[in-house]
Amino acid sequence: MATPRTAISPTREENYPEWYQQVIRAADLAENSPVRGCMVIKPWGYAIWENIQRSLDARFKATGHRNAYFPLFIPLSFLEKEAEHVEGFAKECAVVTHHRLIPGEHGGLVPDPDARLDEPLIVRPTSETIIGAMFAKWVQSYRDLPLLINQWANVVRWEMRTRIFLRTAEFLWQEGHTAHATADEAMAETMQMLDVYADFARTEMALPVLTGRKSPGERFPGAVETFCIEAMMQDRKALQAGTSHFLGQNFARASDIQFLDEHGQRVHAWTTSWGVSTRLIGGLIMAHADDDGLVLPPRLAPAHVVILPVAFKAENPQHVYDWCHALAADLRRVQYGGRPVEVEVDERDIRGGEKSWSWVRRGCPIRLEIGPRDIAQDAVFMGRRDRPASEKVAVPRAEFIDRVAGILEEIQSAIAQRALAFREEHTVRIDSAEDFRAFFTPPEAPDGAPTPIHGGFALAHWSGDAEVERRLNEDLGVTIRCIPPGGGDDEPGTCPFSGRPSPKRVVWAKSY
Repeated sequence: MATPRTAISPTREENYPEWYQQVIRAADLAENSPVRGCMVIKPWGYAIWENIQRSLDARFKATGHRNAYFPLFIPLSFLEKEAEHVEGFAKECAVVTHHRLIPGEHGGLVPDPDARLDEPLIVRPTSETIIGAMFAKWVQSYRDLPLLINQWANVVRWEMRTRIFLRTAEFLWQEGHTAHATADEAMAETMQMLDVYADFARTEMALPVLTGRKSPGERFPGAVETFCIEAMMQDRKALQAGTSHFLGQNFARASDIQFLDEHGQRVHAWTTSWGVSTRLIGGLIMAHADDDGLVLPPRLAPAHVVILPVAFKAENPQHVYDWCHALAADLRRVQYGGRPVEVEVDERDIRGGEKSWSWVRRGCPIRLEIGPRDIAQDAVFMGRRDRPASEKVAVPRAEFIDRVAGILEEIQSAIAQRALAFREEHTVRIDSAEDFRAFFTPPEAPDGAPTPIHGGFALAHWSGDAEVERRLNEDLGVTIRCIPPGGGDDEPGTCPFSGRPSPKRVVWAKSY
């Protein structure tokens, strides 16, 4: 039997990393920039990010946070105030040392030796220290607390091996920073924002996520505790999709964030930080896309419906276009997911099949093909992105308008259920070191071929021994993705790697 043709080549099974790059290219999401390791996010990709922003920003404001903006540049001395923090980011920092260029002796431009900065500036890898300096000015009394701030910004982490959306030298994100009067209040904030991220991932991204605490080896530099949401991609690797950090008083001491409490005592504040980034777009691709291209959850899709006029054989092509635009206007009056149904009418002068497949590759949830015959029957010819591209049905126009919001939610639910079923299929409980190694050891691959897809999430006991985690990372490329909260897997047992008692199972996986 001949292998079915797909719009994306290679397929996921043939070469997952290259498939990922080809989906991005086919969906016209982004491309590499002339600056090494940086990306240009194109309109379709940026519209997805805008929808992510819109949804998250509403959640942040509903929980009392306000947006602000802080400098791109951070004095080196600020980063040095928190020793563990600077050690964690030192290898990724971009450093500004001069403020002027002059013509060089042999042509071109060179830094002016007389324009060297008195203190180098770091291009922000994260903003705890610069925001902490401002919090120290703003917080004087317990009446100034809690201080709940969010920033939408770009950051720079000088990655050596980059991949669009997943790991780039510059990326977009939001970073929340808060200060509180007590440890309990700060921890409650940390967990609240973790829940916000988890709800957003499940509800808007159709992405099932696990929540839990990071091991000390995976903790954010300088944090007391880091909590995360973790999702399984279709190559069975984990993606850390968001983090929320309880910083204790570490950064407050480093930045001297002190206040007079209710008893007139001067004490340090308790702080948190939390963030997600454009890595979420990479997660959408790797969790939902198929071998025909991107598959977008309708709640984040830049367009919910694309109308494709089929007018090349029409006696009156303009009538077809007018009918399509009138339908678009009626659809835009319908609300879905807190916004009007977004509709594109594609009038490009290209072949119908090519036009339709371009929207399949871009992941648009609903495609409507409309020609003179459909108009005569007052109907639309509908294809859904959660079903095979060849599967199309005729739907009366009025019925489609009435049902469009429900159809979009059906697609959202179908995508979420498919991702959840995939995760459950590839999550196993493991009790022996031999089974663990076998689970994460890739099968043999032909010479020159990529590593076959293997592994998944392993629920295995761990005694808390950091050496065990380090050794498994070195030997198998596996880390503890999260330590789940109490529940069904909370039973004590024995760590299969050290033989020591273990309080509970943790989630192990290979990751991005």
